[in-house]
Amino acid sequence: MKPARKERWQRGPLAWMVYNRVTPNLLMIALIMGGFFVSGQIKKEVFPEFELDRVTVSVAYPGASPEEVEQGIVLVVEEAVRGLEGIKELTSRASEGSGSVSIELLADINQQKVYQDIKQEVDRIRSFPDDAEEPQVSLVARRREVLNIQLYGNTTEAALRETAEQVRDRLLQDPEITQIDLSGARDLEIHVNVPQEKLRAYKLTLDDIARTIEAASTDVPGGAVETDGGDILLRVTDRRDWANEFARIPIISASDGTVVRLEDIATVREAFEDSNRFATYNGQRSIGLDVYRVGDQTPVGVSRAVRNAMTEIEADITEGIDWDINRDRSEIYEQRLNLLLKNAGIGLCLVLLLLGLFLEFKLAFWVTMGIPISFLGGLLFLPALGVSINIVALGIVVDDAIVAGENIYEYRQRGHGMIKAAILGARTVAIPITFAILTNIVAFMPLYFVPGVMGKIWKAIPVVVITVFAISLVEALLILPAHLAHTRSTPASKLTARLHGWQQNFSAKVSHFIDSRYRPLLKLSIRWRGLTVAIGMAVLMIILSYVMSGRIGMILMPRVESDRAVVTAVLPAGSPLSAAEMVQKRLVIGIERVAAVNGGDKLLQGVYA
Repeated sequence: MKPARKERWQRGPLAWMVYNRVTPNLLMIALIMGGFFVSGQIKKEVFPEFELDRVTVSVAYPGASPEEVEQGIVLVVEEAVRGLEGIKELTSRASEGSGSVSIELLADINQQKVYQDIKQEVDRIRSFPDDAEEPQVSLVARRREVLNIQLYGNTTEAALRETAEQVRDRLLQDPEITQIDLSGARDLEIHVNVPQEKLRAYKLTLDDIARTIEAASTDVPGGAVETDGGDILLRVTDRRDWANEFARIPIISASDGTVVRLEDIATVREAFEDSNRFATYNGQRSIGLDVYRVGDQTPVGVSRAVRNAMTEIEADITEGIDWDINRDRSEIYEQRLNLLLKNAGIGLCLVLLLLGLFLEFKLAFWVTMGIPISFLGGLLFLPALGVSINIVALGIVVDDAIVAGENIYEYRQRGHGMIKAAILGARTVAIPITFAILTNIVAFMPLYFVPGVMGKIWKAIPVVVITVFAISLVEALLILPAHLAHTRSTPASKLTARLHGWQQNFSAKVSHFIDSRYRPLLKLSIRWRGLTVAIGMAVLMIILSYVMSGRIGMILMPRVESDRAVVTAVLPAGSPLSAAEMVQKRLVIGIERVAAVNGGDKLLQGVYA
């Protein structure tokens, strides 16, 4: 017997999904479970990760004025690198004692190649002033800081530095902590002071001593010796790190065997570099430990590992030295995540409540489910795209499901069966929903092509939006109709019957208001359409005039209150360090008074020059 021919409304992919209810259910489960699974592996960060495409060249020129730095450093570097391929823009800065040139690279260029070209050109420069130090060329990398630990106390700088290095080494033993840098710490140096009479007595110069020290404190490879048992590598290990090791370097070796060592003609000691920069915390000398995350490490995971490790390390910290976590960016991440989840929960409840008042509660439930299905489905694909989730598309995603669900409900009200109403209701709005989503996708696409650093920040938004929109289109046209087609509209219990009765009464009152109030007003507006358009234009002109008059403030980015206040005091160029210390002490005293009056935490940190 020949099977009955299907009617036109029973054909097509949408109808096939409705009749084969297992397929949409499996698709929904795959999107939800896959999204939950991937959410534990997706990149978690406070701010999107991106490269800056920038190389900096900095040269120290002690004692030079900004004009001398400009002529002797900045202009020379600019001239050397200006003609290199891959450079977009040069930005220079000349200040007292140092100069820097920031080189912005072209997008999609081989950064390492351009960096090496720039370094080679800078190394070829021979016209730097004699007093200028070696140029520092670096490819700017944006590292992702998690937290800052401050070690502080009334102790010597050497003890503080030693404790900071010990804490850093202990923290790095944790497998979840990879990168830690010291901040506010001066570099260690070996100071060699040679009296002039010693130089004259031994007929030496400072250059002679410097060359001898350099030659005697390096590791030199000596090649390899082939043997029957294998190659033996030879290496002269003569590297020195401490003052007593440098002191034993022979400077003069006479033919009679007499040896004059460095300690015989000079004073050799360990000290810190000569710098006018230092850091304090709560008014006491401090050294910071900046903890960064790398790879797939999360802010919360690194922060938790540091806090757990410090509870064990603090017992071994030198007495008189305290520690504190000054800033923890994982707290910002947790606050944003909690706010996102809170807003998502409130949004789902509001959508479910409002749709439940105007539509049936079961229909409202499945329409509301379109939000988590779309976003969890988006999470499933985002790791492959290298971006993180955001909430930009939340309000637009739910619109598609509402349009489809409301139209299906309208076909039910006309007397169609559940399956036919689901198919016809979704099919009649399929084209409008598709074009609405495509319009939104096109609206967000220009953000993907924004150049420069801002483009790298905004690039993630269109990727997320397009992904979530694509999933929402599948959910609204293939998954939602299948659920509504097989959802009973009759109440199954007394409670649901009572809720259904309340909902129907509210819907009837809304329909009565529409028929008795809104419809007559709409007919009157259409009859006097010229007057209606004139009133609309007048209201629009009034609003635009009010905005353009300046009575409403306009800013590009909203101002967010911070929990940190920064005080900066600028002294005239060439001011002695004692003047900076005096200003610093006065600022600390003033802030402590303010903190005592307002009950705030006394968390004071500064770097002064």
